[in-house]
Amino acid sequence: MTRTPIQLKYQNDLVFSHIGFYVQDLDRMALFYTEVMGFVQTDRGDLGQVQLVFLSRDPTEHHQLVLASGKPSSLNFNPINQLSFRVRSLDMLRRMKKYASEADGVHELFCVTHGNAVSIYFRDPEGNRIEIFMDTPWYCEQPLREPIDLDLSDEEIMQRAESIARSQPNFQTRESWQNAMRVRMGYIDD
Repeated sequence: MTRTPIQLKYQNDLVFSHIGFYVQDLDRMALFYTEVMGFVQTDRGDLGQVQLVFLSRDPTEHHQLVLASGKPSSLNFNPINQLSFRVRSLDMLRRMKKYASEADGVHELFCVTHGNAVSIYFRDPEGNRIEIFMDTPWYCEQPLREPIDLDLSDEEIMQRAESIARSQPNFQTRESWQNAMRVRMGYIDD
């Protein structure tokens, strides 16, 4: 049986708020997310046998991340594909790249463009993939991942990202794509 998806009248009728995930070394991971990613610990405590650390970067949100003790060390597959964080500028992306590259336990750091974004990826101390990205003004079909050099000038990076985006199917401005998604998601009529 196929169900009809719930129809929401407004974009903020259902808003993603936070994620919690299990970790092996709670203190090391809390330190990583506070020192490298800039989160603030808002609370910490036990819920039965599970220890929890609540973290936020938004003063209106009690927590955006919850770290929970109890991840088995024998787990040979990480069910978390990635945690993604948006920045507003290439300068901030470069600063995060530098900061992450100097952090203890960070590995597999690389820079790419998806056409619709410029991103850095790396693994936290327990192997969770983190993406930090800046949106571009374009849309193109995904998935797409091409290497990009963040040592280039802002203009060169954006020219390369746009060139890659334009070479892909359904290239359009981000604004056009967003308007089509508003219609598709039922937030506005045709």
